[in-house]
Amino acid sequence: MNIFFEINRKLAEIMYANPAYAPSLTEIHHTEKKDAPSGTAVTLAQDLVDKLHLTGWELVNQVPVESAGKLPIVALREPDVPGTHSILYESDIDQIEIIHTAKSRRGFAFGAIRAAEFIFGKKGFFEMKDVLNFK
Repeated sequence: MNIFFEINRKLAEIMYANPAYAPSLTEIHHTEKKDAPSGTAVTLAQDLVDKLHLTGWELVNQVPVESAGKLPIVALREPDVPGTHSILYESDIDQIEIIHTAKSRRGFAFGAIRAAEFIFGKKGFFEMKDVLNFK
């Protein structure tokens, strides 16, 4: 997921120079998920708000929607979905979309183990960017 966060931020920087594209975010999680949007969606949305200089985000039932400078987020709940997040840039000419689909919770556990191995014997404050060697 952290790689997706990084791609999201980079794409948003590129898309800021292309205002003909309307951004939106859709997330799908299992039906037992209580929060909507999820914390992951909020993190993605906040990065988009910051990079695209939007006024905020709002939960909507569908896109497209007139959002008055806000990023629309659609939060769907379906059976047996660990988590899917998609960022869409839509224009009259074409669309650009990036998607992260978790197949299981195993990837999240792997990331936690990788972070624990990275931090072993170190002192200080670290982020997943450090673990993944992002500059």
